[in-house]
Amino acid sequence: MGHAHHQVNSKNLAITVILNIIITVGELIGGILSGSMALITDAVHNFSDVLALVISYVANRLAKKEPTTQQTYGYRRSEILAAFVNSVTLIVLAFFILYEASSRLFMPREIKGEIVIYLAGASIILNGLSVLLIRKDAKNSMNMRSAMLHLFGDMITSIAVLIGGVIINIYSWYAIDTIFSIGIACYLLYMSWSIFKDSLRILMQFTPKHIDVEKISSEIAAIPGINNLHHVHCWQLNDHDYMLEGHVDISEDITLSQFEEKLEVVRKILASYNITHINIQPEYNVIDNKSLIHPKHEQ
Repeated sequence: MGHAHHQVNSKNLAITVILNIIITVGELIGGILSGSMALITDAVHNFSDVLALVISYVANRLAKKEPTTQQTYGYRRSEILAAFVNSVTLIVLAFFILYEASSRLFMPREIKGEIVIYLAGASIILNGLSVLLIRKDAKNSMNMRSAMLHLFGDMITSIAVLIGGVIINIYSWYAIDTIFSIGIACYLLYMSWSIFKDSLRILMQFTPKHIDVEKISSEIAAIPGINNLHHVHCWQLNDHDYMLEGHVDISEDITLSQFEEKLEVVRKILASYNITHINIQPEYNVIDNKSLIHPKHEQ
């Protein structure tokens, strides 16, 4: 059975990387000149965007490689690994920002608001364009979705930095820069947490959230001639490929062609759960533990 793989637009991704390098360098220099930690924070976040996009591009290229005898699944899980790395990067960055901002909260420094306003405005425009460039790819790939969240999150944080720059320019309230830095950090944690959990769930080979193994077992046990489904493993390879393996206890000593007829019914049941890759082992008159999930201590 073939598995279609989404093709990422490499040209759009390359343009997005270049745009974010420009943003990063501009905001870093501007943050140093203006004294704005929020601007420097935004620059660091944009640098993480660059890393996220490069990782996403490499992962997508690897995912296109054909399976071999040494990599029987190919590199299809590389995109999930990239999504995990990207989300962890954001979480670590958020805690770093919180640590740095807390030291400035009660000792605000003078900041040049005009520089903050101009560079934050430029960042909003370029990040918005970047989001539009990869939005289509993000619909079909967790990896690209995590990269887009990096970009969208930075566009939102740049809006906050811009507002802070305006307040500083009008009221000379320098503490607002630190307050927005803390707000940005909290927002980054919120944005990255769901992708961190989803990608970790896949990497740990947990049962996909939409699949009820007990219900599947009941439906398969209702097939005439099948007593039960046991020793089940169900996992997700990447965004789109769901796998299931298990043993079925057959009530009669049937022929292989008769088992294929029952297996076809099993395939239809599993297809309703979007499970496209299955490995079912038939058993007749085998005395062993028939529990749905194989006990760990039994080998």
